[in-house]
Amino acid sequence: MAWRCTGRTNSQLIANMKANGIFHSERVMSAMNAVDRARYVLDKADAYEDSPQPIGHSATISAPHMHAYASEHLLPYLRPGSKVLDVGSGSGYLVAVLHNLVSPGGKVVGIDHIPELVDWSVENLEADGLGEALRTGEITMTAGDGRQGYPAGGPYDAIHVGAAAPTVPQALVDQLASPGRMFIPVGSFMQYIEQIDKDEHGNIHQKKVMGVRYVPLTDRETQLG
Repeated sequence: MAWRCTGRTNSQLIANMKANGIFHSERVMSAMNAVDRARYVLDKADAYEDSPQPIGHSATISAPHMHAYASEHLLPYLRPGSKVLDVGSGSGYLVAVLHNLVSPGGKVVGIDHIPELVDWSVENLEADGLGEALRTGEITMTAGDGRQGYPAGGPYDAIHVGAAAPTVPQALVDQLASPGRMFIPVGSFMQYIEQIDKDEHGNIHQKKVMGVRYVPLTDRETQLG
């Protein structure tokens, strides 16, 4: 995937992903086109590679095509006014994309267990012109155990999880709205993206979407050794 979609600029990266059939929605493509990935990575020279990249503290930013897949799968629940939780928010990149998809009136909460990453993500979002969204609460960035979610901001119409859990955390299922949808990598050695749907009656429907390889969803002490 990386060699097919990598570009020299953000717009070229997005165009290459479109050419390779990654996008099915103009809304998602426009939202990603509006967020320059170079603002959210450490190595600016590799910002437009379609591959995961280290962002420090043993964490990574996912490949752009995975952010596109996540946004596409969650899209039916990403409407103006929707509430979204991004677990493992890292550098803040996907928070910015999700903000574009739920504005006006929506709220996005990003949670990460590395406080230094949370601080950096706030700097990135402010540099990307989203300082007002942070001040008004349209975007909230917080440090904490993402496996427990962020109950104060829920229930959430959509939840994205950016690291792999051995099993689906019940706390995140509980914080899904009815209806609502979660996009989460699950597994240890063998991992799959699972789409967790909660219907209007609170019933849970779960299906595997694709095989993946993500860093584990864990705590600060375990991750940093």
